[in-house]
Amino acid sequence: MGGGMTPGRIRIEILAGLTVALALVPEAVAFAFVAGVHPLVGLYAAFLVGLITAVIGGRPGMISGATGALAVVMVSLVAVHGVEYLFATVILMGLIQIFVGIMRWGKFIRLVPHPVMLGFVNGLAIVIFLAQLTQFQVPGTAEVSGHGMAGGEWLSGWPLAMMLGLVALTMVIIWLLPKVTSVVPAPLAGIGITAAIVLIFNIDVPRVGDLAEIAGGLPPFHIPFTFSGGEVQGLYGDLLAPFTLETLWIILPYALILSAIGLIESLLTLNLVGEITGEKGGASQECVAQGVANTVTGFFGGMGGCAMIGQSMINVKSGARTRIAGIAAALFLLSFILVGAPLIEQIPLAALVGVMFMVVIGTFAWNSLKILFKVPLTDAFVIVLVTVVTVATDLATAVVVGVIVSALAYAWSNAKRISATAYETPEGARVYQVKGPLFFGSAEGFGELFNPAEDPTRVIVDFAESRVADQSALQAIEKLAGQYEAAGKKIELRHLTRDCHALLQKAGHLVIDSDDDPDYEIATDYSVRTGILGDH
Repeated sequence: MGGGMTPGRIRIEILAGLTVALALVPEAVAFAFVAGVHPLVGLYAAFLVGLITAVIGGRPGMISGATGALAVVMVSLVAVHGVEYLFATVILMGLIQIFVGIMRWGKFIRLVPHPVMLGFVNGLAIVIFLAQLTQFQVPGTAEVSGHGMAGGEWLSGWPLAMMLGLVALTMVIIWLLPKVTSVVPAPLAGIGITAAIVLIFNIDVPRVGDLAEIAGGLPPFHIPFTFSGGEVQGLYGDLLAPFTLETLWIILPYALILSAIGLIESLLTLNLVGEITGEKGGASQECVAQGVANTVTGFFGGMGGCAMIGQSMINVKSGARTRIAGIAAALFLLSFILVGAPLIEQIPLAALVGVMFMVVIGTFAWNSLKILFKVPLTDAFVIVLVTVVTVATDLATAVVVGVIVSALAYAWSNAKRISATAYETPEGARVYQVKGPLFFGSAEGFGELFNPAEDPTRVIVDFAESRVADQSALQAIEKLAGQYEAAGKKIELRHLTRDCHALLQKAGHLVIDSDDDPDYEIATDYSVRTGILGDH
């Protein structure tokens, strides 16, 4: 922050935080409703997770809070075992995330290919869009579904026309205002102007208070738990499930799933925000921050959370670049819970839907539609696949599926690159110059390059233009050496690494050492156990 902290910068950060806080209230209430818990459980999560991650998170500008991706997993736990098991699950989820951060496993997010990222943001944009459609239903008629609420009675006639008109008005304000002034964040202006029109003309449209009332209202703030008779008492009586082995077996599967979803969504948000703000790194720090936030939130009776891509986009596109905006958003949210609920309840849902629709437009990677026909077919397939799986299931599943498909496609592509050029030396030996990576995918093709039965009595296999990658590759070399020895012929292996020489059990004595041997290392279990494999 330092010298860049001018009054103008602070104003931008605080106003961006206010914009985010206004949009957080209905989302926190809605996600609590989806999870089947009290609205305060969602609001506590939005406040605590948002504040802690804003202070110690890996990327300034990111916004975290209660999310739908986590809520749809929590609903079955709450329905079967009760909310006290949810809080214990959130605590364990946080501890797992802290462990991942300490082990610095967050860096593995770099393994997510760009086509997966494109499919992820496109799927997310569609999910955000579909979630907003529930606001066009008559309040109180919707049921819980995968990404929110569905199956309700749709608005029609004049109410629908007014809702659409106010949404369009909000979107037009957000689009036009930056062309005129940057004094006020466009999303905040859109919410404020639309809300003012609704209040001045007393327009009968759904408001935040309607959603809160359905979910149980926005009760006044109070301490989430107290100690009574040696037991923790909270919103639902006993706040936490008993600390027993039985409880652990119940909550562990949910905690693992929630921690994975939360970290994947948070780390992808980290990358997405980093592309906009020009910052890098912070993955492990973000894992620890998410873990600390969820652990604390679980003890305070919150439903936990993770990074919110939609809210983060609102924040950075409102001009926020420091931690002040996230901290301000959390504090504004706390003030809403304490004293501002009656005012917040008057905000029309149409204004917030308009803001989120603009987020959808800004989040969707429109250029991906153009490059679908220019990139390799496999990459185009991965983009579409991840988009569809994101919408159909959840973000974490989609990313895992995308990474697996991309990895298999890469392995298949490299498996076809193995080849060899053969020639005879004046001494009558046959030399095979192997080209391309030798690994599990190309091991079978490697064996087909040679003809032990017809080759001369001396054969030289040169790996200068190849790379031996894994145990399958070593086994393929061992098998080839065995075939030539069985045929009574001498085989020499050249330009293999020192550790490859050591790992070849039968063919090791056939390796010819030279000063220009490569020095890469082989990814095998044996290498890891013996310390041959370095930390690369």
